[in-house]
Amino acid sequence: MVSTAAAASSSAPDRTAGEQAVRQRIEPQAKDLMALARPAALLPSWARSIRANQAGGYLSALKGRGMEYDESRPYQAGDDFRTLDWRVTARTGKPHTKVFREERERPVYICSDFSPSMFFATRGVFKSVQAARAAALIAWKAQQSGDRVGGLVFSANTHHELPPEGGKPAVIRLVKKLVEAGEFPATRAEPPWPNSLPKAVARLKRMAKPGSLIFILSDFRDADEACESDIAHLARHNDVTMVFVFDPFEAALPDNHASGRVTDGAGELQITLGVDRSSREYAANFTARHERIAQLCRDYRILFTKLATTDEPLGVLQRVLGR
Repeated sequence: MVSTAAAASSSAPDRTAGEQAVRQRIEPQAKDLMALARPAALLPSWARSIRANQAGGYLSALKGRGMEYDESRPYQAGDDFRTLDWRVTARTGKPHTKVFREERERPVYICSDFSPSMFFATRGVFKSVQAARAAALIAWKAQQSGDRVGGLVFSANTHHELPPEGGKPAVIRLVKKLVEAGEFPATRAEPPWPNSLPKAVARLKRMAKPGSLIFILSDFRDADEACESDIAHLARHNDVTMVFVFDPFEAALPDNHASGRVTDGAGELQITLGVDRSSREYAANFTARHERIAQLCRDYRILFTKLATTDEPLGVLQRVLGR
């Protein structure tokens, strides 16, 4: 006969394991994101135009001049007049030319959305967890490629801007912010930051230098015309990849005529599934949002992929980066 105390003792690890499994589905875990370093090596290289072997893997960025200003020196015969430094020339009264150095490390900006709509799933993991896992995979791949990792991690209450830096510390810094932003429920003292995605993309437009590699991971519920215009601007001077994160329930309602209540914490709504007209309108709204973003990507040659809450992020990123 097993004593009550022994039974309670043996069931405690089971409850702990079950709680941990649930937490992994609704919140990104630092341990899990750090462990993605090894599978990240399986992602395709994004160095599509290699002209020399050097640190970072490429001589110049895919878009933009791929050169950074180094210094100004007196003009010498044979210098390209287009590189004249007019400010120094005017100040000194003698012609000076700008000297550039080749960028050896490409900036990689990862823009991760943790708006309220991202804390949702009916199966698999929360959309916020999928975004965090995909962001970590991209960050580890960038670090392994010798690139600098930075970006934006934002929610309805706060945002963090991470200037691109090299090495593992840059990835660890990003992972820490992903874990903090992915806490559920999100209770923070900072003032609200409404329309998170448009503001984040506007900031990213100011942060990113031409020739950068940019990843935007979101459900794009907050995307408006200004946001789409800023994304188009980014795509003209950088290589952009957009990952559309969604839950299958958002794409189509189950046809089982079940009913239930949903809440956002403030209000409550009674819904009935399987109503033909409502189901069609619901699916049409999702399709319209998805198609609008997909068309934007087609118009500006942006890589685009969908990432469901039931997908394996590694496989999805392998496919889109392998195009």
